[in-house]
Amino acid sequence: MSDRNPATGPVVEGPHDPEHDPTASYALDRAYVADLTHRLVATSGRTEEVRSPIGDQPLAHIPQSTDADVEEAFRRARVAQGSWARTPLDVRADALLRLHDLVLDRQAEIIDLICLESGKARKHAFDEPLHIALTARYYARTAHEHLDSRRVRGVFPLLTRVEVNRLPKGVVGVISPWNYPFTMALCDGLPALLAGNAVVAKPDAQTILSGLFAAALLEEAGFPADLWQVVAGPGPEVGPAVVRRADHVCFTGSTATGRQVAQGCAERLIGCSLELGGKNPILVLRDADLERAAEGAVRAAFSNAGQLCVSMERMFVADQVYDRFLERFVARTEAMTLGATLDWGNDMGSLVSRRQLEVVTAHVDDAVAKGARVLTGGRPRPDLGPFFYEPTILEGVTPDMTCFGQETFGPVVSAYRFHDEADAVARANDGEYGLNASIYSRDGGRARSLARQIRCGTVNVNEAFAATFASIEAPMGGMRSSGLGRRQGSEGVLRFTETQSVATQRVTRVAPAHGLSDQTWGKAMTLSLRALKKLGRA
Repeated sequence: MSDRNPATGPVVEGPHDPEHDPTASYALDRAYVADLTHRLVATSGRTEEVRSPIGDQPLAHIPQSTDADVEEAFRRARVAQGSWARTPLDVRADALLRLHDLVLDRQAEIIDLICLESGKARKHAFDEPLHIALTARYYARTAHEHLDSRRVRGVFPLLTRVEVNRLPKGVVGVISPWNYPFTMALCDGLPALLAGNAVVAKPDAQTILSGLFAAALLEEAGFPADLWQVVAGPGPEVGPAVVRRADHVCFTGSTATGRQVAQGCAERLIGCSLELGGKNPILVLRDADLERAAEGAVRAAFSNAGQLCVSMERMFVADQVYDRFLERFVARTEAMTLGATLDWGNDMGSLVSRRQLEVVTAHVDDAVAKGARVLTGGRPRPDLGPFFYEPTILEGVTPDMTCFGQETFGPVVSAYRFHDEADAVARANDGEYGLNASIYSRDGGRARSLARQIRCGTVNVNEAFAATFASIEAPMGGMRSSGLGRRQGSEGVLRFTETQSVATQRVTRVAPAHGLSDQTWGKAMTLSLRALKKLGRA
């Protein structure tokens, strides 16, 4: 068994003989797991087993939190938040910069955990520490730009001084999904911490170890120990307990659950940020670089086995290039290296669970039974892993098929011809979702013009999804049923603040003075308003 330092990581090296080594069947050193799970606020005495999609090995038995535990987590967080809010902004930003370095230094250990919990390919797991390093550095370097108090115009020039302050909301609840367990555990919470808040996090049960490791790194970076609390348990039980106590809620997950979160927040008159489902379109225009578009389409459809909120499930290709593009896309897809391992070199890994495999299989089987054609893929691969499904390209998908409008969240994409770009945009906008889109064209200006017609929160030109997602200054989120609010950019941190306006009036009051009657004062104010307009004042 390996030791647990950053150089070797937590993975149990094998093979071992279970007769002589009781940890042989576990993918992780059990003492390492205990170091992580002790961070949970969980006193129920109950545990739930978590198994890896890689070989179905047991990973951990996770202690479960009660409603009282969630209450205790918020109590601790509120105590810590009071002093943290008084901590100078530069000190908070410095902690983010230390986290940036820690994440890069410990990336091998982070990636091992992500792969073991999610089954994704190592290159896709690498995206997670990369994204968190980018997020930490961006918010640290722009802290004053977003959070400093600022002067605004007062009603009377020179006589009315107005400052706008940004105050922390308090304790933010972060309910994060399994598909990007390290990124989503941290990316919303980091700007919340910078703004002076505390966090109570509820990671998904399948991938909670990545979330706990994120909490350990925060403490190592210098954030106060109680500032980031973690609770565990079934989403329908623990999620509402978080919503009932938080001052703002961040949720990433299904649209159906997101509506429930929004309702709970509305009842309490608190804000929420929701990144929800999508049925994302990619448009390949007649002037596209077909090799570049085919390469991008592979990443767009099959990164993390399609279990990515911004991945593409609908592909609209100009009739003039449809056959040539599909030939290239199918060839690149069939050349992918598939594997559920910890090694570099795999182009696609496993689905996360049996439930996800069942959904993907049902969508493809339904489409085929109703007349869709499988251009490649279309079957599970138990020889590669218990939840593995081949990257699949479908043609001839019609509205009566489940995968036409419902999100599959797996390695399945449907190809459609279009004859004119207006029709392609209309079909891209069809349905209730509006998260991400992609356009491939040699004419960037034309593609950007089309992008403004697509009802999605992000649109990438000549890229699948990474150009917007990795540009941290660019807000990211969904339109329509794909969500509320934005992460990243100024919106990503200001959502965790309350705006406070403080006005100081000098010399004269904002009311009749010096013996003026109300009527005379009204006339004087009217003259001053007309004069200020002529002077060009806002």
